Amino acid sequence: MIMKRTQTILVGLAMAIALISFQKHGTTVLKGKVSPAFYAVNAWAISAHDTLYTSIDDGSFAFSVTDPGTYRIIIEARSPYRHIAKDGIVVREGQSTDIGELSLQKWE
Repeated sequence: MIMKRTQTILVGLAMAIALISFQKHGTTVLKGKVSPAFYAVNAWAISAHDTLYTSIDDGSFAFSVTDPGTYRIIIEARSPYRHIAKDGIVVREGQSTDIGELSLQKWE
């Protein structure tokens, strides 16, 4: 009985150590908002080594970044608004980067 209990404890401890060692120590997030929200469809984050894509939900977007660096954000928009881009966004490992609110512009 004691042997089985000890074995169960050791297996649980080994699993906990494995989970902790494979877990990232910080979450790197790149996020922002777009207005007017209804016309914003998708967001892209592009760097020299990575390309990320996400849909925009109620004007908000967020990326989990695995490769910190400098990114270009592209927002796809519905007509009568045009796509927009923002360059030079620096993302650092383990930090949340909020680029604030981007405003879509109508085609002229």
